Amino acid sequence: MISSGQMRAARALLGIDQKALAAKAGVSLPTIQRMEASDGQVRGVVESLVRVVNALEAAGINLIQDGAPSAGGGRGVRLNDRRSDND
Repeated sequence: MISSGQMRAARALLGIDQKALAAKAGVSLPTIQRMEASDGQVRGVVESLVRVVNALEAAGINLIQDGAPSAGGGRGVRLNDRRSDND
């Protein structure tokens, strides 16, 4: 659904800290901290995760999944497959 790196990058694009994201999503600050500390895909209570994703999307973030095209017209960031760097 969303990776910890995507969460951090989304916050950076919005220029908000963890506390502000927690407020926007209606979850606690420790919840955001745990989610962002996850390795890879964010783990947590599904309801909390959905709240965070919805808050990010409402703020203008377009979450792009692996291999999905980006059809949006705004600026964005995409992490290339790092495995290809070692070939």
